[in-house]
Amino acid sequence: MILESLEGVRAVDVADRTGWMAKPEGMCRGDVCVPAPGALRSDGTIDVPTAADRLGMPVLHDASHGVWALGPATATGRALSTAAAADPTLIDRDGNPFRLSTLHGRKVLLVAWSSY
Repeated sequence: MILESLEGVRAVDVADRTGWMAKPEGMCRGDVCVPAPGALRSDGTIDVPTAADRLGMPVLHDASHGVWALGPATATGRALSTAAAADPTLIDRDGNPFRLSTLHGRKVLLVAWSSY
């Protein structure tokens, strides 16, 4: 959700754009409610930093464009901090260790099989 300001954000707009509705019991999405005291203001607006903190939503500010970005809620309450994939060491067919990072910049097809 892109915002020009963190002030005056209507609860109905947050609900329309994120699916999280402000209710007396907290921020709710369907049957799931997260306690968020102070998130819903008496004038019907949302305290965005409070709601974001309770829902684990990252809030970022782009000063050069004068906008704020409210990211998606996370199950763990932690936002993805990097897009770097793990670099596992695999064993090749000759029994030698092989790191996937040696293929950086190339297209790779990784096939896995297990016999359960």
